Amino acid sequence: MGQTMVASVHVPVLVEEAIKALAVQPGGRYIDATLGGGGHAAAILEQSSPGGQLLGIEADPEAIQIARTRLEAWSDVALLINENFVNLEAICYKYDFSPVHGILFDPGLSSLQLDSPDRGFSFQHDAPLDMRLSPDQKLTAADIVNTYSETELAQLIQRYGEEGYSRQIAHRIVSERPLRTTLQLAQLIERVYGGRRGRIHPATKTFQALRIAVNQELDNLELALKQAVNLLGFGGRLVVISYHSLEDRIVKQFMQREARDCVCPPGVPTCVCGHTASLKLINKKVITPSPEEVQKNPRSRSARLRVAERLITQDEHYQFVERLCSSVEVKANGWRRPILLQKLRRAFLVA
Repeated sequence: MGQTMVASVHVPVLVEEAIKALAVQPGGRYIDATLGGGGHAAAILEQSSPGGQLLGIEADPEAIQIARTRLEAWSDVALLINENFVNLEAICYKYDFSPVHGILFDPGLSSLQLDSPDRGFSFQHDAPLDMRLSPDQKLTAADIVNTYSETELAQLIQRYGEEGYSRQIAHRIVSERPLRTTLQLAQLIERVYGGRRGRIHPATKTFQALRIAVNQELDNLELALKQAVNLLGFGGRLVVISYHSLEDRIVKQFMQREARDCVCPPGVPTCVCGHTASLKLINKKVITPSPEEVQKNPRSRSARLRVAERLITQDEHYQFVERLCSSVEVKANGWRRPILLQKLRRAFLVA
């Protein structure tokens, strides 16, 4: 994927709030579905000691190497997997890492990625229009910019970037392509705007839209949230930190839906959906960084944290554990498998 990622230290966002929301306890099992540089994971491992275990998932192979170094002291209790969290359930079943006490999603770009000069995520550096989290992905930002039709580009920029000038930007892109670098694209957008305007750079929303499209971020998040619920044991916590309104809307709507018994459309006289609540909302009001954190880390200013707790009966949990422990596939690929009795004694069950 090019040069080695810069070694700047990524400052994790809302760490204390995330640990509190996860209700981290000694001996607990946790998943950091967006490992990044390992900042949140380190805090989870510290708080869950002694006896805690962590599964870290990260699509970016460069980021996971940095996290591996950062978490070296916990190498015997931390399993780090270079994968996309859209495969969350399959990863957990493969390594026998369920049920768990908590799952954290923090899908925003890290400083490690933004500050890397050759990745194409930022217009602060002149770099190829790449924006892939993993080199295994085929589609790049350059592919989108140089092959999509004007209508497709306008729709993408408006949908994922909520950009008011989406049609004008798409028209200018088609007129001036091929575009190969981040600065070429950023300067093109500046010309559409007639220069810099407002609090953020004119190219910010378009770059966000391209990155989301390249990595299928919103679709993957929605799919992973559904899988996460199935992996949480009784009282397990689902914690998600979002960085823009599109992400936060998906998380909010998902949690609200899963916190209701009936999700039938308004006006239906009798429930026909058969839906049963699987989550309980813990914070109805979104949690945001303190002014002190924003001052220390300006990139945290847009962060929004939501948390929900798994609703599951004791019988459902026993059935879940028994199914896992009798699975031939899980037995063949287990990682630090506790025996059935140890699992049943974990704090998922009602006392």
